[in-house]
Amino acid sequence: MGIKERKLREKKLRYDMIMAAAKKVFLSKGFFRTTIEQIANEAEISPGTLYLYFNNKEELHTLLSFEILKRVTREIVAMNRQQLSPEEKLYDLKKIFIKIYESDPMLLINLFHMQSGDSLKNISEQIIDDIKMTSSQSLGVMASIIEEGVNNGVFMERHPVAVADIIWSTYSGVVLWVNSKRLLNNEKDFVKQTLDTAFEIIVKGLKM
Repeated sequence: MGIKERKLREKKLRYDMIMAAAKKVFLSKGFFRTTIEQIANEAEISPGTLYLYFNNKEELHTLLSFEILKRVTREIVAMNRQQLSPEEKLYDLKKIFIKIYESDPMLLINLFHMQSGDSLKNISEQIIDDIKMTSSQSLGVMASIIEEGVNNGVFMERHPVAVADIIWSTYSGVVLWVNSKRLLNNEKDFVKQTLDTAFEIIVKGLKM
């Protein structure tokens, strides 16, 4: 391995180490109580070294959320390549949503807060463009599933992009709302059951 390749690998390892440390600190302290110094301390580096990789705390937080958006998108794209009916794809989409939520609920919640809030103001244009491109890709796949169903006479004539927006909004709304209820009332997590009901309504509504 040459010097250039070794330096690139070391940089990637340091980047991953910082991301892992940031995730741990954000989850334990929350966004507002977390400081760059705490993340650097957890990663066992100086704050100055951390700033070589990230501009600010907001960027770190956004990139953590972006990682889960990229994972959702990869899984949706892979699912869409399978030989399934549009209806089967929608139910598999629900399974992906539930699996992603159960694997890392807090990062998913952070993603939805990021998309609905003003946390992107302190983020570079490049990162914002990457987020937009990834979001468009996942929504595009969902829209193509609806369009396929309409063309096959399985679903009612509805604008595919509008339906894709409704599906994603339903996902984010259910996760945020059920989580807020759970935090306020110390209730059991009902995200899976609520998404089951939501997708049943969506699929049946498209077939009416």
